[in-house]
Amino acid sequence: MWKSIWRFFHKLASPPNFYRISGKWLPWLTWGFVITLLYGLYGALVTAPADYQQGDAFRILYIHVPAAWMSLFVYVLMAVWGAVALIWRIKMAEVVLIASAPVGAVFTFIALITGAIWGKPMWGAWWVWDARLTSELILLFLYIGVIALYGAIEDKRTAGRAVSILCLVGVVNIPIIHYSVEWWNTLHQGSTVSVTKGTSMPADMLVPLLVLAITFKLFYGMVLIYQARNEVLLREARSKWVRALVMEGKTP
Repeated sequence: MWKSIWRFFHKLASPPNFYRISGKWLPWLTWGFVITLLYGLYGALVTAPADYQQGDAFRILYIHVPAAWMSLFVYVLMAVWGAVALIWRIKMAEVVLIASAPVGAVFTFIALITGAIWGKPMWGAWWVWDARLTSELILLFLYIGVIALYGAIEDKRTAGRAVSILCLVGVVNIPIIHYSVEWWNTLHQGSTVSVTKGTSMPADMLVPLLVLAITFKLFYGMVLIYQARNEVLLREARSKWVRALVMEGKTP
């Protein structure tokens, strides 16, 4: 089994194979995204009861929490791909890394904005220099730094190695964000859902949250493939297989 999985990922490391295989995934990701989005929004806005303390204002949680989860998840994946790119010199790892950065930046921005909107009635302020908020803001700067560094270097292989190193250095911020509410005295509440500690949320509130978390991951996968396919075409513009695609009219 492991040999089959390794062969599959080895095949994906080839730009032509990645372009061909990933194109087949897009319809499934798109339909999965639409279905889970509709189901999750219905549960979040209709079936989930109002919170006994916050009323309907708590419903922003269904955007804020999945976005915050994704902001960490995407950066960790970027660090993994950065390590793969540096150790095994795999070109597609660099492509997927840089394709992920704008998506991760958007998730982080959404988490910060929705957190500010939610924090205003809860804390009486749009922003406080809370440990988790500050470390999440640093994460946004890291995403922006990756995008800016990659754009500033003309040679894309050199740029790929540079952003890989930046991702690996910046990954130290991820456990700081995750454990900040435990390590420091902070206004931010603890984790809503924990693998080890479980959750106190009732099922009719929890299920839409988990469904929307899946929705965000499907959205990430969908946008990632679009971004990566475009980046592959730019990098491989002079190769024979791209020219063949252009002649066949199969490029976006």
